[in-house]
Amino acid sequence: MSIASSYRLRLQRKRWLIRAFRKRRELRVLSDKTRRIRSRDILVFSTLRNEQVRLPYFLQYYREMGVSHFLFVDNDSTDGSADYLAQQADCSVWTTQAGYKRARFGVDWLNWLQMKYGHGHWTLVVDPDEFLVYPFCDTRALPALCDWLDASSIKSFSAMLLDMYPKGRLDAQPYTPGQDPLEIANWFDAGNYTFEKNHAYGNLWIQGGPRMRVFFPETPARAPALNKIPLVKWDRKYAYVSSTHMLLPRGLNQVFDEFGGEKASGVLLHTKFLDTFNTKAKEELQRKQHYAASVEYRAYADTLKDDPDLWCNWSEKYINWRQLEILGLMSKGNWA
Repeated sequence: MSIASSYRLRLQRKRWLIRAFRKRRELRVLSDKTRRIRSRDILVFSTLRNEQVRLPYFLQYYREMGVSHFLFVDNDSTDGSADYLAQQADCSVWTTQAGYKRARFGVDWLNWLQMKYGHGHWTLVVDPDEFLVYPFCDTRALPALCDWLDASSIKSFSAMLLDMYPKGRLDAQPYTPGQDPLEIANWFDAGNYTFEKNHAYGNLWIQGGPRMRVFFPETPARAPALNKIPLVKWDRKYAYVSSTHMLLPRGLNQVFDEFGGEKASGVLLHTKFLDTFNTKAKEELQRKQHYAASVEYRAYADTLKDDPDLWCNWSEKYINWRQLEILGLMSKGNWA
């Protein structure tokens, strides 16, 4: 990378940090329990709107994984999400009625909270429908992974977003609060992915899976990105650029090995496609608060009216992390 390009990225990072500092004024504290955070705690940061039905299992999953505290930004929910989270002993909650789009799709809000509360912690940024799996997650809790990353001087950990879906219509099996969504959405595309290096930021750009196959068959380049770097040993000088797809400084995005071998990585099981999805897609299309004039949600709305079945003859039923490693969707790298 040239000196000029490096300088431009440093200026960009400073701009995002200043922007996040200013956007803090849009957040109102509903429940601040951050005084309970200890120095070695692993923290989850998340933005949400109207996700109350998903929250009981989401909290249970990450608590059992070893997360100690959750920091949420509730974007004007009307279903009781914020009040539910405020009642939890390990959750701090901020609310806002400000525009999600004008906060760079929530990135500014979380950059601020991570700047203030995440410094020196391993921080995990996930949505309420995303569930991290990683090598040996069935026997080793998240603190063990973070300890290994620390010992290996690794500051960021990638996880490909893997869209999960049921077999049959999305509304055929109702989801109930507290239920493991993988009991319903337990199929995925084992292949059909494209990988491209983003030379500006040094990260991989991944697309494909059922969303490209079903919702963007004619315009695959417009399909959502599946590359994520959700787990980072945070420093207040860091900033996410676009969701958790990439960060600055640029070196945090180099989570793959270009010289042979593989670096350890995980998968985010993305359980968007439940019976609640149709209603959610219509709401988000009306709000017009998502990327590229909500092109993704317009594609959902156009296709969902025909009640599509995302399952196909090449779909694979989810078993465990070892299956994902065999398929090449994640790697244990040097962690044995």
